[in-house]
Amino acid sequence: MKRAPARYCGGTNVGRAVEHFDGAWRLVIFTHAACLAHEPGPGHPESPARLAAVMEALLSPGFSNLRHHQAPVATREQLERVHDVAMVATIFDAAPESGTLRLDPDTAMSPGSLEAALRAAGAVVAAIDAVFADVADPRRAFCAVRPPGHHATGKLPMGFCLFNSIAVGAAHALARADVNRVAVIDFDVHHGNGTQDIFASDARVLYVSSHQSPLYPGTGAASELGVGNLVNLPLPPGSGSREFAQAWTQVGLPAIDAFAPDLVLVSAGFDAHRLDPLANLNLESDDYAWLTRELVTLAERHSEGRIVSALEGGYSLTALRECTHAHVTALFAA
Repeated sequence: MKRAPARYCGGTNVGRAVEHFDGAWRLVIFTHAACLAHEPGPGHPESPARLAAVMEALLSPGFSNLRHHQAPVATREQLERVHDVAMVATIFDAAPESGTLRLDPDTAMSPGSLEAALRAAGAVVAAIDAVFADVADPRRAFCAVRPPGHHATGKLPMGFCLFNSIAVGAAHALARADVNRVAVIDFDVHHGNGTQDIFASDARVLYVSSHQSPLYPGTGAASELGVGNLVNLPLPPGSGSREFAQAWTQVGLPAIDAFAPDLVLVSAGFDAHRLDPLANLNLESDDYAWLTRELVTLAERHSEGRIVSALEGGYSLTALRECTHAHVTALFAA
């Protein structure tokens, strides 16, 4: 079937929605222009330019057939499956009418931040609903959203993150009758302490993370096992493709295979790339393509191909474009 091209809104590259799925696309993109309106302040690395760079990659000729959907807002009920009621209320109440409000030295809110964070979490929820729809396709989705989420714990926003979008999605999936096991794969250069915190005692969720250590937030030691559901793959500064592939081949991928998830979720941070200014790993875009292909293979084996990926970190715009292209190509074509 011939596929219609994606449509875009206004002067941005963020996709305009269509209202239904017709099963013709192997992979869909969830995004929203509101995610550009989160402004942490001048000079902050988590800038709107990040999402613009990602969308530039998704506009390349090879992706002209991808279907784009507008991310809905997450509901309070969805957020409160993983975040304390008080935390959710605090973030809603803190949203400023003007200027920038700092929640901590790294994490800030502007007038557009609350909607951006709600759309980011809502994108993951909607993507999960899409891959479980009755039609045969799509089985794969990428959420081009910001702010990132994996540092937000059950009680605290931190590390550029307001709500933990991947965790909200995992809890949404587990509320379904046909999902008993969710694997969350995190290859952001910073350990996803928030995701680990939320699911450390929940054996239904396998959390597998490769990350630089030592580095912010200081968690993610290999000895952190939860209830046997945490697999941390710390990499020393200077590690590159060989060490990354070895950690995933010897430990990470076999753990996912043994867990046999009903759904694969990916916290797709691209700040382990050699160009990233906030860390000291030396990955190339090909490394992300390789791991993505491996994850798709496992999703095909255990999850009927269902895999949902969401943008986390990545602060070199050049690397973001390259790695997004590599990751989504592997999701689309593998």
